[in-house]
Amino acid sequence: MLSLDFVDILLIILFFLTVIGVGFWAGRKYSNEADDYLLSGRQVGLKLFVMTTVSTWYGGILGVGEFTYRYGIVSWFTQGFPYYIFALLFAIFFAKKIRQASLFTIPDKLTEVYGKQAGVLSAVIVFLLVSPAPYIFMTANLISLIFDINLIYSLIISLAISVAYLFKGGYRADLYTDVVQFFVMFAGFILILIFSYSYAGGLEFLTENLPPEHLTLDGGTSFNFILVWFFIAMWTFADPGFHQRCYAAKSGNIAMKGIIISVLFWFLFDFLTTTTGLYSRALIPDIETPVSAYPLLSEIVLPHGLKGIFYAAMFATIISTANSFLFLSATTIGRDFIFRLSKDAKEVNLKSYTIVGLMISGSIAILLAYSIPSVIQIWYTIGSLLIPAIILPVVSAYYPLLRVKRKFVISEMIIALFASTTWYLIRDNFDADISIIEPMLAGLFFAALIHSAGLLKKIFSSKEI
Repeated sequence: MLSLDFVDILLIILFFLTVIGVGFWAGRKYSNEADDYLLSGRQVGLKLFVMTTVSTWYGGILGVGEFTYRYGIVSWFTQGFPYYIFALLFAIFFAKKIRQASLFTIPDKLTEVYGKQAGVLSAVIVFLLVSPAPYIFMTANLISLIFDINLIYSLIISLAISVAYLFKGGYRADLYTDVVQFFVMFAGFILILIFSYSYAGGLEFLTENLPPEHLTLDGGTSFNFILVWFFIAMWTFADPGFHQRCYAAKSGNIAMKGIIISVLFWFLFDFLTTTTGLYSRALIPDIETPVSAYPLLSEIVLPHGLKGIFYAAMFATIISTANSFLFLSATTIGRDFIFRLSKDAKEVNLKSYTIVGLMISGSIAILLAYSIPSVIQIWYTIGSLLIPAIILPVVSAYYPLLRVKRKFVISEMIIALFASTTWYLIRDNFDADISIIEPMLAGLFFAALIHSAGLLKKIFSSKEI
């Protein structure tokens, strides 16, 4: 049970009001131009770039606590380290190219290179991948837990906190609210780590009170388990948020440097969250629902007042991702569906289309979160099914040597999605040695096979000429 007092509750409410206030303040000066509303005029500097990139990376913060509680530092080795590698590769090989393209979305690029069909198909995939439902659901659950409010009302409040200022301020409002949340999330986790150390001690305490495998990189898991997480980290190359921020940066150099600097902040925040999770396991070894690891630890080590700051930090990590995914989802609806598929649509009206997208995306998010309480796991499942279908088309769109004919890309996207989904549905019918193969690996195999066939055909066709 939570034991928050009046000061804790007041600090949490103050955090919500600050986020909303900053969002409306940031949106006070805007134009109807698509560049201004969707990408803050493509004038995002290095500091803003870094803070929004860092803060939007941790929407599933309660899941991080659960993972660390269950498995130890393998949480960092599977959900931190691989992403550093692929983020650095993205910064080096893609950031400048994406900024130079000066487009709006991933489907824009695929439409430019592979045609309208590929663009629309990729838009469907992107829309599913950036669903804000899991983050609206997590925010609502915390609100319901703290304020003892019915879930449906908590969902509505959660959506309002994440979306209200986006109607007026667009991407600029998203940016500045992320700045507030950047500082709050770091402050909260630094506080709880300091108090955990003061309460229990340091490395010696953790070593004596944790299961031995919690302090090993593999955490007692299989090689296949770790390998799959490294493959999942390839999602970075096709992350719509990364592409959006690169399009919005002042220059390609800012985009590249911003991602590299962000990796350093991710490493720091991962240290804070992983160590906090280890303290939870060491101090409370019998939690029935490990997803509550962070809140329950705060009940033990934090005094009143500081608990409110820590809860605000958890809200900050979730809401910063929720508002970004809401805006990405709305941009996909407005730009890649309404604008691209409507004969009468005009680019000058992209702001209006995106506002419609915000209403549609927000409504779908509430419906999903209320109807399917396990939506967080569903998001991870959908991600592993969809990522194979889009990675190679995105990579090849920016590197002409890797491009294939349109028919190969369309086939690749459809067959990769079909293969990963089919294997997900039937793999439990096979022997354990075969069923351990993850659906994502099946999808990637067929995607690579078809793309390779397209490349070979291109090579042989060029030799014939």
